[in-house]
Amino acid sequence: MSFSSLEIRTLSTPQELFDAAAEEVIRAANEAVAARSRFTIALAGGNTPRSLYHLLASNGRTSLPWEHMFFFFGDERHVPPDNPDSNYRMANEAMLSKIPLTAGNVFRVPAENPDAAAAAALYDQTLRQFFAPAPGDFPSFDLILLGLGPDGHTASLFPGTAALQEKSRLVVANWVEKFKTYRITFTLPVLNAARCVAFLVSGTDKAPALKAVLEGDASGEQYPAKLVRPSNGKLIWLVDRAAASELSKSAA
Repeated sequence: MSFSSLEIRTLSTPQELFDAAAEEVIRAANEAVAARSRFTIALAGGNTPRSLYHLLASNGRTSLPWEHMFFFFGDERHVPPDNPDSNYRMANEAMLSKIPLTAGNVFRVPAENPDAAAAAALYDQTLRQFFAPAPGDFPSFDLILLGLGPDGHTASLFPGTAALQEKSRLVVANWVEKFKTYRITFTLPVLNAARCVAFLVSGTDKAPALKAVLEGDASGEQYPAKLVRPSNGKLIWLVDRAAASELSKSAA
């Protein structure tokens, strides 16, 4: 996996990873606002982003242009927003409720809709209305944050699932057999249209998947994170030493 926009940064500890990720968000936000008067970011779920969001809410208060920031979600569980499994609830508790934002700057997935496909279609429409891409084009987020699952999934693009083949829709309801549930997720064309995608990966449980994605020969169908390759943007992997423990020295 090699192309000109790929950067792999190994940080010694999880805290250094969170600090580096916060610096990346601050840099991207201020550059975007200077260039286009707004910053669009898609948030990730999971424990590693939670720590980043806490950090941004506390240390980023004076260095981020909050009033020009617009928050979306790269994926969501098919649960109401007050459910403990909700990515929105996690982000709201860790950051969104603690920063000077207007409600109109946060676009959550309407995952309380009992019809997952309808919820995905509504969020697809939300993106199209906000970004107004030309026919056949995809929104260009300034920054999309992603995690990596031990099985190689990212967002809710799981190995062998139908969403990996989607070429035109922005958001889909993806059936995940091992959880017997739908997940609502951005599609690969949206991820790959971003100006910057940043993976945050922490912990030894992620080490085998990280090695498979960055150095292995397995297909993207088996390790969907391999399919994230922004066509005109940057791809940054921020990993801690535990997650990078199986990488070759040249990569780590």
